[in-house]
Amino acid sequence: MIIAISFLLLSFSTIFLFNLLLKPKHPNKTSRLPPGPKGLPLIGNLHEFDPVHPHVYLRELAKKYGPLMTMKFGSTTAIVISSARVAKLAFKDNDLAIANRPTLVGLEKHSYDGNDITFSKYNETWRELRKLSVIHLFSVKQVASFYPIRREQVSRMIKDIINKSAKSEVINLSHVIFLLVNRIICRAGFGKNYEELEERRFDKVFKECQELAGAFYFGDHFPLLGWIDKLNGMKSRIDKNFRILDDFYQRLIDEHLDPNRPESMRGDILDLLIKLKHDQAAAVPLKWENIKGIIMNVFVAGTDTSSSTLVWAMALLIKHPQAMKKAQEEVRNIVGNKGTVDEDDIQSLPYLKAIIKETLRLFPPVPLSLPKETIDKCTIDGYEIPAKTTVYMNTHAIGLDPEYWENPTEFMPDRFLNSTIDYKGHDYGLLPFGTGRRGCPGMNLGIATVELALSSLLYSFDWELPHGMKEEDLDMEASPGLATCKENDLCLVAKCYQHVQLE
Repeated sequence: MIIAISFLLLSFSTIFLFNLLLKPKHPNKTSRLPPGPKGLPLIGNLHEFDPVHPHVYLRELAKKYGPLMTMKFGSTTAIVISSARVAKLAFKDNDLAIANRPTLVGLEKHSYDGNDITFSKYNETWRELRKLSVIHLFSVKQVASFYPIRREQVSRMIKDIINKSAKSEVINLSHVIFLLVNRIICRAGFGKNYEELEERRFDKVFKECQELAGAFYFGDHFPLLGWIDKLNGMKSRIDKNFRILDDFYQRLIDEHLDPNRPESMRGDILDLLIKLKHDQAAAVPLKWENIKGIIMNVFVAGTDTSSSTLVWAMALLIKHPQAMKKAQEEVRNIVGNKGTVDEDDIQSLPYLKAIIKETLRLFPPVPLSLPKETIDKCTIDGYEIPAKTTVYMNTHAIGLDPEYWENPTEFMPDRFLNSTIDYKGHDYGLLPFGTGRRGCPGMNLGIATVELALSSLLYSFDWELPHGMKEEDLDMEASPGLATCKENDLCLVAKCYQHVQLE
């Protein structure tokens, strides 16, 4: 222990000396960064940073320092964007300059050294992968082709809830929704049933992956202290988790390469990727590392975002029974006595769509965006941002921006009924899926699941809190992590609607 502390002190001393020796004697007086809290030598603002709910901490900090502020995390200089106005200035005028990703210890290995879509550097490979994802993997046509899978799995969910409600069981809706989303992703992504994946084991593996992605690493902020990530066991945790997932991805690929594979593995996302790999027309040929990286993006990133949105929407409606009643009347009037919701019905449900938008505004799936990095220096709101600066967009703060939204903390779906504001990245007050080149390519797939599942839950059941609970007893606390999942499971009582029919 004494030796470890001695090494730590020696390392900080070394960094301090390098800082003194390498610091220019005549700094560039024209360089002007945004304001921000004054940090301590060497560590910057790390000592006061809230790693549990950083989006909340940064929103409060922005009230003092403004919607564009500078933070120092060790040797890393970062800017944080916290308003719709500044987001527009940054990503409409400087989208290309802010299109890169920093190299992060917790993500480098799992992204196959940036060979995926989400965490790749901005380069020719990323541009080709992005094009493939938009044109092929997550196009409107491809998402529509997965409708039979969504319909089958939503019907299965409704049947499970009916069986439990018949026994007067309280429904753990968080668990039910988590299963639904995983089943859809597994079938659409890999042609597999979720239960085939030893679900309990892989739940732990994927949660560990997400936890490692959001953990603190010395190497990210103090390059000379990267060895501590090995000493404290974080690197070995990454390696172990990566080996398990890499083996899983390889098995999926091998199964899809089998000419006698089942019909369910034909036409899924992985099958399409393998076909694209064999297509010599691609400007940058796909490698197996690219395919594995995209599998990681689909499964690890896709699960929490869709399921958390559904859970938050139901929790908000329980908190606001008048909105619940209005939504149920809308969907039941449109669906009538058919017994099940079809995706064609959803286009006639403006209030349902408004509820989803309002949920995404209040509880964006990723409240503090994945970090970007400036490729070149750029100017945002009059401030000069150097190249290699890390850029965070606080989508949580933007959704609550009082200059953009009336009564921003209130749940008011009606605000969207006569509005053209959407979540597709063009309206800078609502950016739950990002914007510009780095916007989420899988947005269409996630929204299709949310719309069908939420409309089916509202059509099929009347919902209430368990006996003895009141609306004010329902907590709305978010768990720590990259995605804003509800910390405590949402448990409700379901009463079956008389016209429900099972397929």
